[in-house]
Amino acid sequence: MKTEKYRWIVSLVEGAVMVALAIVLDLIPFPEWPQGGSITVSMVPIVYYSYRHGWKWGLLAGTVNAAVQIITGWSAPPAGTFVSFVLCALLDYLIAFAVIGIADIFAKPFKKHRIAGYAVGAFVVSMIRYLSSFLSGWILWDAYAPEGMPAWLYSLTYNGSYMIPNAILTAVLVTLICLAVDPATLRPMKKRK
Repeated sequence: MKTEKYRWIVSLVEGAVMVALAIVLDLIPFPEWPQGGSITVSMVPIVYYSYRHGWKWGLLAGTVNAAVQIITGWSAPPAGTFVSFVLCALLDYLIAFAVIGIADIFAKPFKKHRIAGYAVGAFVVSMIRYLSSFLSGWILWDAYAPEGMPAWLYSLTYNGSYMIPNAILTAVLVTLICLAVDPATLRPMKKRK
C-alpha cells in the first residue's frame, strides 16, 4: 500500500530521466538535414516511458521534451508574423514532441500481442509527428520548396526523408528494448498465457 502512495513520485522521477535521456540522444551527431531534422533515436525513451506509465504520464513527458526542444533548438519561420510563430511552436515542437508520449494508446488494443502493440504504438506516434512536420513544412516553410515544386510535395518528401526512417528505427528499437525489459515489470519479457 505504501508503494502505491508514492507511485507518482516514481513516475515523475522516471519521466525526468527519460526526458533527459531523449535530449542527450538528440545530441548524438547524426547527419542534419539542411532545413532541420535528422535521423535520431531520441523518441525511444519517451515511447518506452509511455508504455511503462501510461499515456497521461507519457504526454506530460513528451510536453516537457517539447518545451526543452523549443528552448534549445527554436527555428523561427520565414514569415515573421505572430500567427506563424504560434503555428511553428505548435506544429514543429509542441504537437510533434508531445504526441510521442501517447504511444501507449495505440499499443493497448494489442493486449494478446503486446510486442506487436509496442511496435505499432511507436510507429503510429512517429507518423503523427511526421504529419505535424509535414503540415508545418507545407504551411510555414513553403519558401524553401524548389521553384516549380508544390510546397506540399516538397514538405512530404523532405520531412519523409528523415521521419519515415525515424519511425522505423524507433519502432524496431522500442520493440527490442521491450523484449529485453518488459515496461510493466522491468524484468525480461515473458509470454502471457
